[in-house]
Amino acid sequence: MTEQHRHGPENQSGPEPIDISEKGRRGATPISLDRRLFMRFTAYGGCPDPAPVIDALTAAGVVGALYLEVGDPTGIGLAVVNEDPDYFVDELRVLLNREPFASLARKEEFEMFGRTYAIGYESDLEHVLFGRPIERITDPALRWAVWYPLRRSKGFAALDAGHQRQILAEHGTLGHRFGSAGLAHDIRLSCHGLDKNDNDFVVGLVGKELHPLSAVVQAMRGTEQTSRYLDSLGPFFVGRVAWQGCGTNPDGSPE
Repeated sequence: MTEQHRHGPENQSGPEPIDISEKGRRGATPISLDRRLFMRFTAYGGCPDPAPVIDALTAAGVVGALYLEVGDPTGIGLAVVNEDPDYFVDELRVLLNREPFASLARKEEFEMFGRTYAIGYESDLEHVLFGRPIERITDPALRWAVWYPLRRSKGFAALDAGHQRQILAEHGTLGHRFGSAGLAHDIRLSCHGLDKNDNDFVVGLVGKELHPLSAVVQAMRGTEQTSRYLDSLGPFFVGRVAWQGCGTNPDGSPE
């Protein structure tokens, strides 16, 4: 009986449980949070007057930002955030299929969709995954933005963990220097399996002025990640804020 109890089917160990929560660390204690924020970026042409678009976004309680595109005098870009992915195929889908959006020309090359993520050392996951990205997208002082996707080379995944950390630390240190100086702040989103072009990340650079955003991209060219382990970078959407919508909740739900 003891032998049956020890080796019976009901006591055989199964597969290891899969944990896809975001991980952090508070002191020596590991922490996790199985929530994240999703963001969709959409660009349009044929919009010389953004006022009707702004009215529609405000009335719908959208959380995000609308940008006037530098490269197209009739171009706009829309960044929308929400915790619930159903929102993008329910409420937002309905909104974008109505006027004034229905008459605009969507620019598929700028279509981006991603999710916030944690690296593993963050002590405040709620802030990293929700508070900080919403603050940066909706901060009226951060008037300029550059949004773009990127794809790492497959060789990066084959590197040992220590080398990967070294590469990412170099990249992160440079970004931290620009952020600490108040020149540029980033919004980093994972889009593994969410992007039709197999990109890995969506990046938003936001700041008070445009030149530092260009300067940080230029500086990143010299890092090992960019110079050796990126397959593609861009296209780049460059725009200035025309409207920002803030939610009252950290999950991106409207006011």
